[in-house]
Amino acid sequence: MPLFLLPLLERGLSLIANAAMAKGSEFIKDKTGIDISKGQLSAEDEVRLKQYEMEHEEELLKIRLEEKKLNLDEIKTIGEIANSENTNLSERWKSDMASDSWLSKNIRPMTLVYILTAYIIFAIMSASGVNVNESYVSLLGQWGMLVMTAYFGGRTVEKVIQMKKNNNETKE
Repeated sequence: MPLFLLPLLERGLSLIANAAMAKGSEFIKDKTGIDISKGQLSAEDEVRLKQYEMEHEEELLKIRLEEKKLNLDEIKTIGEIANSENTNLSERWKSDMASDSWLSKNIRPMTLVYILTAYIIFAIMSASGVNVNESYVSLLGQWGMLVMTAYFGGRTVEKVIQMKKNNNETKE
């Protein structure tokens, strides 16, 4: 948040501050003739801004609603992208399982076993007094969390999708 908005918020001019955040300080200057980007408001400027806020409350509220709506649209777009990525990931995993290749069917569990085994070996080495570089252990731990989340979380998502699909088919 720009520092020039703090005096507005401190004086209870939240609608003006929101409009300045959404449209820029030039918008306020054009509407009121007051340059709020300086960060200091005289008592006269404050009175004029309060008066503008009261007279144009509806317009300022619309600006606030537009800003909230844009934020909601961004959140929806991010959610749609995430859903699309999850669907694509599930489809790739399904095609791996349908493949004739042994490796494509077993690569996820093999990766998980490898990372856990390496992590356990590092732990045993560390307990035995062998100096293991901490960055390797940390990196391996992060990979382990990522792989476990993808493997077990992905399987859970696949099962939930399948259960919903089965419920919809039985209702029809």
